[in-house]
Amino acid sequence: MNAPLEPGLYIVATPIGNLGDLSPRAADILSRADVVAVEDSRVTAGLLRHIGVKRPMQPYHDHNGEGVRPGLIARMATESVALVSDAGTPLISDPGYKLVRDARAAGHLVVTIPGPCAAVAALTLAGLPTDRFLFCGFLPSKEKARADAITEIAGIRATLVLYESGPRLSACLTALAAGLGDREAAVTREISKKFEEAVTGTLSSLAARYADGGPRGEIAIVVAPPGDPEPARIEDADEALAEALTRLPVSKAAGEVARAFGLDRKTLYARAMALKSG
Repeated sequence: MNAPLEPGLYIVATPIGNLGDLSPRAADILSRADVVAVEDSRVTAGLLRHIGVKRPMQPYHDHNGEGVRPGLIARMATESVALVSDAGTPLISDPGYKLVRDARAAGHLVVTIPGPCAAVAALTLAGLPTDRFLFCGFLPSKEKARADAITEIAGIRATLVLYESGPRLSACLTALAAGLGDREAAVTREISKKFEEAVTGTLSSLAARYADGGPRGEIAIVVAPPGDPEPARIEDADEALAEALTRLPVSKAAGEVARAFGLDRKTLYARAMALKSG
């Protein structure tokens, strides 16, 4: 018989579709945990049946987390608690971080068992830059709040990864095109399942494709970073140069603005002298 796990919290990534993606280590932890904290006991029960075990389960999700968390933290002093989400890596777009935070504050062991993550899997399918990316989760459903959220991320020079549902997909893609410009993007769905797909195109073309309704299944949208900004012109720096001259000598003002705009310092010095004398 396998030895019992050391008391503490075990963060276990579970499959996002294909049950064969559950790692041997994750299966071992789940088979030995004293209790499994789950989003939906019906979903996790299916996973446990797949590996041929039964374990006690404790629902832990957005709606009951505040009430359930203290009890789970207390149990970690003498028992092993495995945290899972319905699919993928816990804490990614779910409230698990609070359990990790409180477990560590209480001095308990915290271990992660990495594995599938829909955001990273979508990024690998999209064929867009991967050197820098920002996970944005779900955008707000209300139009104004969604537009504001898009404005907030528009200037970030990174590939964007978002989650979305089928019924909201077209509206989300349309809002992204309006707020970000018509960037290249991909809509990925059913990752690791039989009908996995990644549909690529511009945001506007994808919005048109799904105008009559989005597909079923879990959806991740991946959006290319913004293009390179147009080089600054010397005229663009005049306002900044005039402001800098109110608080700095000519030489330092020219240097500050040159660094900020990527322009030639000597040219800006001459322009600053003209502004000063004019």
